[in-house]
Amino acid sequence: MFREHARKKKAAHEELFKGLKVEKVVVPLPEKEQVCPVCGTQMVLTCEKYVRRELEFIPGTCRVIEYYSQSYGCPSCKEGPGDTKKPVIIKSQVPDALAGKGPASASTVAWTMYQKYANGLPLYRQEKNWKQYGAQISRTTLANWTIYCSRNYFQPMYDYFHRELLKRSFAMADETRVQVLNEEGRRAKTQSFMWLFRNGKDGLPAIILYGYSPARDSSHAREFLEGYSGYLETDGYQGYNNLPGISRCSCWAHIRRYFIDAVLKGKQYDYSQPAVQGVQYCNRLFAIEDSINKKYPDDYEKRKQLRLEKEKPVLEAFWLWLDHQKPVWNTRMDKAVNYVLNRRNTAETYLEDGRCSFTNNLSENAIRPFAVDRKNWLFSRSVDGANASAVV
Repeated sequence: MFREHARKKKAAHEELFKGLKVEKVVVPLPEKEQVCPVCGTQMVLTCEKYVRRELEFIPGTCRVIEYYSQSYGCPSCKEGPGDTKKPVIIKSQVPDALAGKGPASASTVAWTMYQKYANGLPLYRQEKNWKQYGAQISRTTLANWTIYCSRNYFQPMYDYFHRELLKRSFAMADETRVQVLNEEGRRAKTQSFMWLFRNGKDGLPAIILYGYSPARDSSHAREFLEGYSGYLETDGYQGYNNLPGISRCSCWAHIRRYFIDAVLKGKQYDYSQPAVQGVQYCNRLFAIEDSINKKYPDDYEKRKQLRLEKEKPVLEAFWLWLDHQKPVWNTRMDKAVNYVLNRRNTAETYLEDGRCSFTNNLSENAIRPFAVDRKNWLFSRSVDGANASAVV
C-alpha cells in the first residue's frame, strides 16, 4: 500500500535555541508619542506583546594573562645588630605553563585542535584567524602546541583506551591514506596510512582509536592488536589475514558494492542479469538483518538464532548460485565473483555470535571525518604531526 510521505515537523525557535541565554529587549513608545492625539492626555502602559526574536553572534575575543609571583619575608628573622641568620623568604607558586615556556593556554590549544579536527580548518587558515583577533601565532607554533599536548596530556588516556579495547571480544578496523612530507627515507609524495580500530556492537561504550603507520602491511595491525582475542570485522583487505587469536568477519556492504559496480548501465531492473541477481541476494540479507536488529536490538542470542533460521538458507542459495556463475574474465562481474569466493568462509563468520557485525559501516563512518578533513589540510608535515592527529 502506498504511504504518503510525512513531512518533518518544523522545529520551534525554543527548540532550535534551547540552552542559549535570552536577553529581553523592550522597545518603548517615544515620549512625544505618549500623549493622546485626540484629547492630549498622558497615556499609560496597558500591555506588552512579544513580536520576534533574532540570533546574535558575538565573535570570540583574545586576552593576554600575565602571571606574577609574590615573595614574603619574615621581618623578625633579620632584625637586630650582628644577626647572622639568613632572611626567610617564601615565594608564591605560579601554575606551570601548559607547553614549555610558550604562551599556550588550555583554551587556545583546545580551540586549535577543535578547529582542525572537528571543523577541518587547516593551520595556515587558523594562523590568519588569530591575526584577526590581534595575536601573531604562526602555523608552526600551532602545530608544535598540538604535538606537545597530544604527547604529554592525551597519550596516557589514549593508551588506557587501547588497553580497554584489547579486552573486548568484538572489534572493527579500517584504514585510509595520509601523506607525510618529512619522513626519513621516504619521498614526500609517498602515501602513508591512518588506521582506525574500534569495538563492535557489543553493547559496551564505544572506543574508537586512530593509529598512524608508514605502510599498509599487516605489521601495524598485528602490533596494535597484540593481545587481542576475538572477532574482527573489516573490509576485504588481506593485511588482516592470519592475525593470531582473531576470527575475521567480512563486510557484506563491500560484497554488495562489488555486485552493484558490475551492473550494466540501465540494467539495474533487469533481473536476468547475473550482477542484478547478486545484488538481490545481498539486499535480501540486508532486509532480514535490519528486521532482526529493529525487533531485538539488544538480544544477541535471539539475533544469532534468527540469523541461522532466516539468513543461513539465503546464504546457502547464494553460494549455490555463485558456484554456477561463469563471468567473462577480467570483467567487473568476474572481479565481484572472485572477491566473494575468496571470502566465503569469513563472510559467514558473523553467524557464530549475535554480537558480530554484519557490515563494517561503523568503522567507515568513524574514519570518514578524517578523510573529509584531509581534503582541507592535505598532509602532515612530520611523523610527529601524523601521530598527534591520530591521538587527538
